[in-house]
Amino acid sequence: MKHLKKVAVIVVVFIAATSFVQAQSKIAHINVSELLSQMPEMKAAQGELKKLQETYRADIELSMTELKNKFTQYQNEAASMSEEENQKRAQELQGFEKNIGEAQQAAQQELAKKQAELMEPISKKAKAAIEKVAAAQGFEYVVDASPGLGIIVAKGKNLLPEVKQELGF
Repeated sequence: MKHLKKVAVIVVVFIAATSFVQAQSKIAHINVSELLSQMPEMKAAQGELKKLQETYRADIELSMTELKNKFTQYQNEAASMSEEENQKRAQELQGFEKNIGEAQQAAQQELAKKQAELMEPISKKAKAAIEKVAAAQGFEYVVDASPGLGIIVAKGKNLLPEVKQELGF
């Protein structure tokens, strides 16, 4: 009878242990920010965005210089102009200044739109590579270990080297 109890306890412990092992999921991590920053496509996209940003900045600086020149001209001529003409010029300067502000906002919106447009295919490519590597290695979950996302300890498998190899860099 004692022997039967021992066997029963061993069988129960064995079943519990195998159930516990089967219930655990395989989890890996990857720093997606680091991956994206190292992708050649990202470097090209950043170059394109920088070029576009420089174009917008040059246009706005040109407008600001023009505004400053008009302001100086109007100040120098203010004494020889009528009050009505000076008010008209002041309104013109305010309108010009408003247009510059609107151009700055439009430039920021265009840059954000272009950034989203350029990032979408890069993000999709990275995600597909992560999914492929994770599936090949049997991982059920891959956690983004980018700084500031709440990962405190990442001792599991880091997929970054394999994903970079999958992407060809």
